[in-house]
Amino acid sequence: MTRSLREWFKDYRLKQRIRKNRLVTKDGRCNIEFGNVLHRSRFTYVLDFWTTLVETRWRFILLYFVASFTLSWFIFGLLWYWLARSNGDLLWQNPPPDHKPCVYSVNDLTYAYLYSLESQATIGYGNVYVTDQCPAGVALITIQMLIGLLISIFWCGIVMTKITLPKKRAKTITFSESAVICPKKGTLCLQIRVANLRKTLMIGSQIYGKLLRTTVTGGETNILDQVSIDFMVDAGKDNLFFVCPLTLYHIIDKSSPFFNMAADTMHQQDFELVVFLDSMAETTSSSCQVRTSYIPQEIMWGYDFLPIISRSKEGRYQVDFSNFAKEVPVPTAHCSRCYHNEPGNHLHLQGIDNKGFEVIDIEVQNSTNM
Repeated sequence: MTRSLREWFKDYRLKQRIRKNRLVTKDGRCNIEFGNVLHRSRFTYVLDFWTTLVETRWRFILLYFVASFTLSWFIFGLLWYWLARSNGDLLWQNPPPDHKPCVYSVNDLTYAYLYSLESQATIGYGNVYVTDQCPAGVALITIQMLIGLLISIFWCGIVMTKITLPKKRAKTITFSESAVICPKKGTLCLQIRVANLRKTLMIGSQIYGKLLRTTVTGGETNILDQVSIDFMVDAGKDNLFFVCPLTLYHIIDKSSPFFNMAADTMHQQDFELVVFLDSMAETTSSSCQVRTSYIPQEIMWGYDFLPIISRSKEGRYQVDFSNFAKEVPVPTAHCSRCYHNEPGNHLHLQGIDNKGFEVIDIEVQNSTNM
């Protein structure tokens, strides 16, 4: 029991350390902090208040929503109170019996606030209303209704924009938890899987990757040096037909940054493979980007994905998501150089290559003088 708890805690700390070291988390969030930002730069968030509010969490949106309406009701309540006081309508002013008030029944601050709320919310209980003896009251209620309408329109726009954010659609697009390296179509490839969990298509899908690593060139250390990684399917890499889960692959050739890596050194490398999927939702025509990342411990050398697409007896295509992220071991070369028999690998052949074990004649030069 103690050993299992110790192993669980060790795995938990390892996952937390890996999560902190990522630049992009598995769900696409960027793990980066900004420090020493000038106050002038911070003021730009206030100028771009619309984007700032759209990116604000829902709990704060609800707080600002309630605060904006309550504050407007209270401010206009004070104005109605001031108007009633100017007209001598308050109880402590002892108005005469034949006095004509500016707003009927508004004789203290509480009634002034209630009248402001009822007017802006268009409730109108009937016993509190503006009389025709006060032109200032008519002007004030017109201004309040216009401002209240603008506040309602503003918050409706904020809520609708947050609900229809493209990243919400991106939640229904998922990547495989691991990447695999295995032979495919006569070459060594790095493969990942991506699936659209909705039946509606993603139009104009394009996928690409960036390999992030720290490099040292000329004595200068470059942190987060970016190298482009091309991914493709059998039909190409642009405008993917994203109707079912796709297996995307990157060819490991001499131009690939994975060419000099091997099975026993892969997990000792320090890099992060970030994969991007840019697409457009068919129903809303809104563009979205889905991101994920793979670290060396999540790249399985010598494994391949299980097939997930089949065809039933009725002729319908079926997708088995239980095999979406499952890998099986397959015979794979120890490294890319080994696969292509390039010089520099530990299995590079020296001498005569006789793969078929055929009997051949070999001429041996005699260096002895006759």
